[in-house]
Amino acid sequence: MRKLVPLVALVILACASPAHAASRLVIRGAGFGHGIGMSQYGAYGLSLQGVGYQAILARYYTGTALAQVASQPEVRVLLQSGQRKVTFSGADRLGTQALDPATTYNVVRGGSGLVIRQGTKSLFTTAPPLRVDAPAGGALLLSGTSQPGVTNGRYRGALELRPAGNGINAINAIGLEDYVRGVVSAESPSAWPAEALKAQAVAARTYAITARAGSISDGFDQYADTRSQMYRGVAAERPSTDAAVAATAGQVVTYNGQPVTTYFFSTSGGKTENIENSFVGATPQPWLKGVDDPYDSFAPRHRWTPITLTTAQVKAKLRGLVQGKFKRIKVLQRGVSPRIVRAQVVGTKGTTNVTGPQLRTRFGLFDTWAFFTTVSTKASRAPLAPPTPAPPPAATPQGGTAPASTPAGGGTTGGATARSARLHTATAPVLSGRIDPARPGARVRVQRRVRGRWVLAVDAPLEAGGRYAVAVPGAGVYRVLYAKDVAGPPVRVR
Repeated sequence: MRKLVPLVALVILACASPAHAASRLVIRGAGFGHGIGMSQYGAYGLSLQGVGYQAILARYYTGTALAQVASQPEVRVLLQSGQRKVTFSGADRLGTQALDPATTYNVVRGGSGLVIRQGTKSLFTTAPPLRVDAPAGGALLLSGTSQPGVTNGRYRGALELRPAGNGINAINAIGLEDYVRGVVSAESPSAWPAEALKAQAVAARTYAITARAGSISDGFDQYADTRSQMYRGVAAERPSTDAAVAATAGQVVTYNGQPVTTYFFSTSGGKTENIENSFVGATPQPWLKGVDDPYDSFAPRHRWTPITLTTAQVKAKLRGLVQGKFKRIKVLQRGVSPRIVRAQVVGTKGTTNVTGPQLRTRFGLFDTWAFFTTVSTKASRAPLAPPTPAPPPAATPQGGTAPASTPAGGGTTGGATARSARLHTATAPVLSGRIDPARPGARVRVQRRVRGRWVLAVDAPLEAGGRYAVAVPGAGVYRVLYAKDVAGPPVRVR
């Protein structure tokens, strides 16, 4: 590794010439999701180590046990909302009214009720909700696009249609076990080991009976997307995931004998988080505590590629939060993992308090496990100090002669005086700026762009407060690199 290029008695003056300057915010992080409960990639990693699903669940949900549900409730999942017309086929009855499974029907609003039609022909009108059932062992086909992006999806159980605003909501009313069949492969790859899929099945089943997204008046319990858990109906059914559901039939996670909400998410980054630190302000729960997750490293987002933003981009993303000009993000509190709980947006005219989830939303981050580093850089030229004058020649002993190399009178030559003047007016290129925050004693690498690649030019220690001022070899485009993956803005040295 190359050492710091000597400053050669470089004096950086306050009146240095105007600089080309820029700032960047670099965001590094880990994980994907809210960080609470079971890490799906962590469960995958544990299953590869031979850990069974019971132990996987016990690891992520502290102090819990498994038990059988007392009954098999129906789950109501919102598939389409606010539709002017809902079209379906595969139904064999509407209440006591027989329907033809091979016929396509549609439903529209009509007066105070819902009108079921075949084509444009109205068959009858009924008060909401309108419920149509699939044949035993069969499925209905719901035309159009349903959450989460399923086109012409097939669903077991029944469709319940309810007025909503000026349109109609289509809700899948389905038995708990069939519902879980439609969740597991939508949440975890069906090729994963059986024990990971079993853990997912139990977590999904437990979540379905303990978490309610809609109200009773809405007529549904769950969304079909990440607002609840991903559900794709028959399209998600696979032999491997069906086997996992069957092997764990009726099993749920309990704490003190009661089913509890089993949050889960994709990637922990190596540690999960307490619920109150991720859902900031939530009531702490003894089974939702942060735990080490050592086998999560298989995940694509175990560590992110750093995100680099210009000052203008930061201002746009933090609109309304920056007072004056943006300076930095100051983290005030992290959870039991490095996830951000509370922070401040620091501007030139004041600070604004924010939460980790707010920053995640504003910046579009995968997780609140994030580190914000501001890098400012400017290029300038600063004068070289003249060389230190040589000491006067030694006195000539009485009666002796002056050394042959010394001019008469002991003065300097005219040429030396000219060189001193030139050095006094000469300048050298300097790269300076600040990294905030920076580790005490850290170093910074100055890189130069050569033929489209960044090549090390200078390796220098940071000064107090993360500041740096480094002489560079000559004109060109430079940037600073800190902590291996925090790259500052490119600046041109002339």
